[in-house]
Amino acid sequence: MAAGELPDEVRVVYVSPLKALSADIHKNLAEPRREMRRIAEEMGSPPVGITAAVRSGDTPQGERAAMLRSPPHILVTTPESLYLLLTAERSRQMLKTARVVIVDEITRCSSRGGGAHLALSLERLDHVCGRRLQRVGLSATQKPIEEVARFLVGSGKSAAPSLTLP
Repeated sequence: MAAGELPDEVRVVYVSPLKALSADIHKNLAEPRREMRRIAEEMGSPPVGITAAVRSGDTPQGERAAMLRSPPHILVTTPESLYLLLTAERSRQMLKTARVVIVDEITRCSSRGGGAHLALSLERLDHVCGRRLQRVGLSATQKPIEEVARFLVGSGKSAAPSLTLP
């Protein structure tokens, strides 16, 4: 790996409640990534190669396998697919390098929106990573803000090594 290159590992997990929205997020990440490469090249720096991929129920098996061999820096997924990723050993290994988890449309995912399943997955993700990930919640409206904040913050306990979750 050359100086300034990023290792092939997941750094950001972006959770979106809908497959179609996940695909849009992935598409919307393409232009900023191209722009960063262009600016780096103009400055005489090595090109910035930030990768992104979508993992949902619609992701073909070949793309899923490629993702395990060469993980994207930004993984865009749905709550259901995140749950499935956390159940398989190889995908847990891919996720363990994550530093940030972004929950889009958090009001749809919070406890009012039936988010107990996602809350459990966020805690499991912390456990897999062996540390508390930075959590970012996105939504046009976040009401009641206290409830959304409680959902996003989770249990507040660090990932316990004695916890045995698959």
